[in-house]
Amino acid sequence: MVRTVSIALLGGIMMTSVCRADWEPTKVLQMDGESVAAELPAQRQIVTETWNRVVAVPYIAYLPEKDRICMLVSCDYPHQPMVLFSDDHGATWGEPRPVSSDPTVNASAGLGTALTYLGGRRLMSVAGGRWFSEDYGDTWEGPFPIAPASNGQSWYAWDPILVDPDPTTGEGKHLIEAGYNWEGGGHGSPTGYQQAFIRFSNDGGRTWSEDTRVPQWHGVSEVALLRVKNGDIVAACRTDMARQYLGNIDHYEGLGICRSKDDGKTWSQVDRLYDYGRHHPCLVLLPNDNILMTYVVRLGYPRDAEGFPQFGIEAVLSRDHGASWDLPHRFVLAKWSGNRTGANEWWPSSQATSTVLLPDGYLLTAFGTGYRSQPNAQGQSVPRDVGLVRWRPDPE
Repeated sequence: MVRTVSIALLGGIMMTSVCRADWEPTKVLQMDGESVAAELPAQRQIVTETWNRVVAVPYIAYLPEKDRICMLVSCDYPHQPMVLFSDDHGATWGEPRPVSSDPTVNASAGLGTALTYLGGRRLMSVAGGRWFSEDYGDTWEGPFPIAPASNGQSWYAWDPILVDPDPTTGEGKHLIEAGYNWEGGGHGSPTGYQQAFIRFSNDGGRTWSEDTRVPQWHGVSEVALLRVKNGDIVAACRTDMARQYLGNIDHYEGLGICRSKDDGKTWSQVDRLYDYGRHHPCLVLLPNDNILMTYVVRLGYPRDAEGFPQFGIEAVLSRDHGASWDLPHRFVLAKWSGNRTGANEWWPSSQATSTVLLPDGYLLTAFGTGYRSQPNAQGQSVPRDVGLVRWRPDPE
């Protein structure tokens, strides 16, 4: 079954194929279990509504010296990395530009991930190798080879790198990076599992230490890292699907949390928050020292009245440096119904969340969505879009 659908963001606002290139009002719902406890005023937009192309997996970074936001996206099939900028905290955006000035290089770079602001004009990203910018993302140098993991397999990077700024210069020289790959027979094997690793750089990402296989990250892939107020490092981990779900789409993977009290040398066991359906996390330290985590919802909502799957973007808070998370009082930033059932009913789902704290105290959350997706001549999902929500977890 297939239908034409518009995306319903919260507060009764319908987002159709015509959208202003600026904010429209919406509501973020704060839940109390399955009931709505509060409606928080917010703003939203679909940045790419008029592009009508594949724009996937957004990452955003706030550049304080410029009061600018840089967004990394992956456009078209095959994916190629592009950047765009906003000078008004996400309200309007410039045109996307390729990361590489060489069209052949950019077209072969593939999916762009792990956008990280290092401080002092410098950014880093990953797309077919490692890329560096020394001018706030205007131009990029790369791709530089990424050393494989210690098991000899490729090092897959998804989440931004943890940056410990120099207390004098503010530049990020000491970096901590998580990466992952498949072991135990590989992807699709009944004995396969994902394993995550950690490594360190003291020169801004140009060279890296030998990695460490983290025992607690057996069955973990993507790892988002955050240094919190008490000095701990919190890791939000995408966890492998349970064995009873093997053979299903990777939406059955879950989300967990672990912590390190010794700068990433050792880690606690992963505390599983969601067994399946919620992952692609992003961690932000708030001014009151609480931690906010955004993530996608790919499974877990009931089907709508017409039988279509529902997808969304949520957030939760930790008020104790990541030791516990207030899941009953989660925030629902966006929620939409799919437009088809069957083998490709996952097409309208989200592929990423990326959240930054703005200087006015608001949060800006970017996410990917395929809510308008239809098959093109090659049977691929087109278009894919980038949504934004400007919001805050506490009423003003």
